[in-house]
Amino acid sequence: MGYSGVRGGMEAILAAERLVHGKRDHARSPWVSGAQIIQRFRMAVDRILGEAGLYAEALAADAFRQAEGDTLEAAHLVRAYRSGLPRFAITEPIDPDEMTALRRIVPANRTPGGPQLLGRTTDYTGRILNRQSSAPTGRPEPAPAASTPDVRRELPRFSEVLRKQDLMAAQPAEPDTEPFDVTREAPRPPAHRSAVLASMARGETGALVSLWYRSILGPDGHIHEVTLGEVRHGRVPLRIRHPHTGNPVAVGEIRVTEAEAIEDLNGSGEDRTKFDVGYGLCFGHNERKAIAMANLDIACRRSDTTGTLQQLLLLTVDGLDSGGFLEHLKLPHYVTFRSMVDRKLANRSEVSRPSSPFGEDCR
Repeated sequence: MGYSGVRGGMEAILAAERLVHGKRDHARSPWVSGAQIIQRFRMAVDRILGEAGLYAEALAADAFRQAEGDTLEAAHLVRAYRSGLPRFAITEPIDPDEMTALRRIVPANRTPGGPQLLGRTTDYTGRILNRQSSAPTGRPEPAPAASTPDVRRELPRFSEVLRKQDLMAAQPAEPDTEPFDVTREAPRPPAHRSAVLASMARGETGALVSLWYRSILGPDGHIHEVTLGEVRHGRVPLRIRHPHTGNPVAVGEIRVTEAEAIEDLNGSGEDRTKFDVGYGLCFGHNERKAIAMANLDIACRRSDTTGTLQQLLLLTVDGLDSGGFLEHLKLPHYVTFRSMVDRKLANRSEVSRPSSPFGEDCR
């Protein structure tokens, strides 16, 4: 259903598209390069990487520019592009312990094993709007020192501290199967944990945060006890099997954000001497998504007895699915709506029709 079936509809569609291109390519608005977008809009680019499910900064920057800053539309463009790319290799499983940490914070422990690395963050600065229109004239920001393999070995996981003290609850046993590929098959509940985590990794960040907040806010209005164990952002190596030798070969690095959440087990039937730990990992630097993932990972095990939360995570957090349904409401629906109007009018005339004194069978 579209405007093209109406007189002048196709001309209107083409004119609307010309307006988009005309504003986008206006001479008074210079075309921003992809490198500028990657450097200046890094958080938006990283968000597109995750929601598109394709780690390609240059493509994400091009999509961000074409979508005029609409990250959901940009993710749609990248996914459409991705659908036509061939798969010529499958990467080896990534070990997050090999991460070259750019940022690592452990809110649950003042003196964790290894250093706290604040990295690049605005967590501790005031939200004061800078109205300066030109580039700052102060000293250039020093480049962060490159991490070394020795630094990586000095970053033990905080969850290992809990495990050594026998404070971590045993995870439910699951079959050791191949990870569920949400890019080739739509997951449906009940689903394997890998399908839920993968769906969240590609999910819309705002949708995940909303579900996370609702999951920790109990029916009584009180927030359940949640502690963030650890958050990391850094680079991890990407490896594939060499086609001739069969040995794993590093072909590059990608940046990821990883989070572990800790929840106090205090429910009926739970081991109150233990903690449960949830996990989240996503492309780029997106701590909101990773933290929400880790907490929702726990919520799926603890409180999702009916499978409602898993169903929401699998079927509603994908920005393209939910956003696409919303966007289609702007398309013409006059035929279906006219049929609804006709039914209302028919019902009204049926109700107002005088009843027969001899009953329904004699009408």
